[in-house]
Amino acid sequence: MGACCGHSHGTFDGMSKDYRRRLWLVIGLNAAMFIVEMGAGQAAGSKALQADALDFFGDAVTYGISMAVIGASLKTRAVAALAKGVSLLLMGLWVAGTTLHQVFVLGVPQAAVMGSVGFLALAVNLASVMLLVRYKDGDANVRSVWLCSRNDAIGNVAVMIAAMGVWGTATAWPDLVVAGLMAALFVSSAVQILSQGIREFRHDTLISTERS
Repeated sequence: MGACCGHSHGTFDGMSKDYRRRLWLVIGLNAAMFIVEMGAGQAAGSKALQADALDFFGDAVTYGISMAVIGASLKTRAVAALAKGVSLLLMGLWVAGTTLHQVFVLGVPQAAVMGSVGFLALAVNLASVMLLVRYKDGDANVRSVWLCSRNDAIGNVAVMIAAMGVWGTATAWPDLVVAGLMAALFVSSAVQILSQGIREFRHDTLISTERS
């Protein structure tokens, strides 16, 4: 990571052909898995699968924004990171709200579908993590990409655990608990991205003021 070109304020900012190639590949993988997993989540009645599918969608959008602002000023990249942090926070709140709603519906999801789709999604996310791991420590824009990829991998493991819990208990509670934990993960990642984005925005503003 330290050997990569394109640093700003001592931090990698995405200015690398290799990083762009990897990012395009990961965008395609995440967009495809969003479609597959959301459909499977609807069919299986699994909130955990739907939450994970939403994370895939959020990742694809996040990566697209990250690609668009590569090479822009630190302030522009910080603003993009702030927008992504807010969207991740909103996703976390949505998952939490729908999970609470599901508690009162008490529908039992299909464990077999949860487990099989969760395994496929895990394979895709591990590939994404391996592609991006060398670029995990960058500016707020680059770091948001890594955090979203990490969330997906953790989420898929959690979905598979939930599937085993649903199968073993014949209740929806394992699925709901995992969906709630994923909502908390979204919020935690959003806080990290927002905090770093605010710091970088303030730093760039301070530098601009000193130069003027």
